[in-house]
Amino acid sequence: METESKQNTLLTPIAIIVAGVLIAGGLYFGISSSSGSAGALQQGGEQLTGDLEQMKPITANDHIRGNPDAKVVIVEYSDMECPFCKAFHSTLQQAVKAYDGEVAWVYRHFPLDQLHSKARKEAVAAECAAEQGGPSSSLGTSNDVFWKYTDRFFELTPSNDRTNIETVLPQIAKEIGLDTAKFARCLTSKKYDAHIEDDVQNAVATGGNGTPWSVVVSKSGKKYPLSGAQPYESVKQLIERALQEK
Repeated sequence: METESKQNTLLTPIAIIVAGVLIAGGLYFGISSSSGSAGALQQGGEQLTGDLEQMKPITANDHIRGNPDAKVVIVEYSDMECPFCKAFHSTLQQAVKAYDGEVAWVYRHFPLDQLHSKARKEAVAAECAAEQGGPSSSLGTSNDVFWKYTDRFFELTPSNDRTNIETVLPQIAKEIGLDTAKFARCLTSKKYDAHIEDDVQNAVATGGNGTPWSVVVSKSGKKYPLSGAQPYESVKQLIERALQEK
């Protein structure tokens, strides 16, 4: 998991070592069940607190992969420059495919600006791609276009702010058949800024302080925190637990 950095005017060798350990330990995580609070979930030695019931309701305006009426929904808050999010993207693709019809995946934005200066614009780009989908579009629905764009983005880009967004974003837009002029205008319009910031604030409210941060929701509405880029087997265990909820 990638976490927000903190400003410190007294940078010491010890601080540098600690930072390195935190980055190297990005896959460290904890799972706990909850009916409302993320509780004392540990991440990098730091206690995570938040109320899972603060998660925004899932609506038709969300980017949903899989069956919208699935028994289990995984709501992921993701940063498009986070290497752990890149890895976890494939994990969740696997989960939705394996649990065909039983598990759905909702993608929400959580750009960590202090770590990844390009991530917020990349989130905007994904929304700009999605807006070109629709009932009369040959590209498919808004949802179809969003996932096509996002999948290609994670396939193509190297993470950790190394993406050349001036060339890569229009390249992907062209590859998937978008109107590139319309896409370019959207990128500078700021029309999705409030939406992305709302996702960020919701991630924090539910207990997220790094990415990927996810909330697993059972059919009964019970919520489980899923912190970090956990391996498929760990995700599967949590899905099975949620499926048992009545």
